[in-house]
Amino acid sequence: MIKKEDKHRILILGASGFLGHAIYKELCPYFKTFGTYNTSHGQWEKNQQFFQYNFEEDDVYKILEIVKPTIIISALRGDFATQFIAHKHLAEYVYSKKIKIIFLSSANVFDAYSKYPSYEEDKTLSNSVYGHFKIKIENMLLRLPKKQVAILRLPMVFGKQSPRIQEIIQNIQAKTPIEVFPNLIMNVTTEAKLTLQIHYIINRNKSGVFHLGSIDLVHHDEFITDITKTLGLTNAIYKHVYTTNDDRYLAVLPKFNLLPKNLQLISQDIITELGI
Repeated sequence: MIKKEDKHRILILGASGFLGHAIYKELCPYFKTFGTYNTSHGQWEKNQQFFQYNFEEDDVYKILEIVKPTIIISALRGDFATQFIAHKHLAEYVYSKKIKIIFLSSANVFDAYSKYPSYEEDKTLSNSVYGHFKIKIENMLLRLPKKQVAILRLPMVFGKQSPRIQEIIQNIQAKTPIEVFPNLIMNVTTEAKLTLQIHYIINRNKSGVFHLGSIDLVHHDEFITDITKTLGLTNAIYKHVYTTNDDRYLAVLPKFNLLPKNLQLISQDIITELGI
């Protein structure tokens, strides 16, 4: 039996989602870990560590007062405008209680820069509504004292149960085309590696901006083709989408905030994991 450490009480906002739940499962044996879910579900309602929370209607302060977290992990999804207000309240709470927030951001904060990969200290700029929204929250959190914030920028996440893999399987079963982007150069990760990285960041009390993608780059179309082959999925139909004539990058590479070697990954690791 693993002894839970007393030094942290962790609240995961969005713990019923794919990434939030993976993080909860990783941290729960080691820390006093709590989570929120949005839609009523027997599994979550029976779990005494979970609270129903709809950020469009509910005030997060009630949950914060009950849990009294030392670390908040935000893996929320949903309406951007109300989510921003929720994060504004979180930032005020984090600052007043001198605790820490870990925010799951995205490679899309750089989607306006297409000619090269992005590093932690590069200026953010986005052409997409999603990327612009993530930048707004990042900028707000970066005004907090440095030690109180960790921003994790994630590339596309591929794991056995990930929504992206499930969508590929569903497309093949339904004989509908899988969209691939031949000119898109990206890096990738899995939820399994991400949860270990978050665990390390918590244990070592790390802060700042982290780029948690593979240390190598792949073409989107080649990577998706490799996945379908590895999973033994035949009869895949591909729809090649060309958004530009030139190669474009959407990659968040680590350079300054490097994690230990055992917590880094290459894209082939994902293919290997899917093949097991």
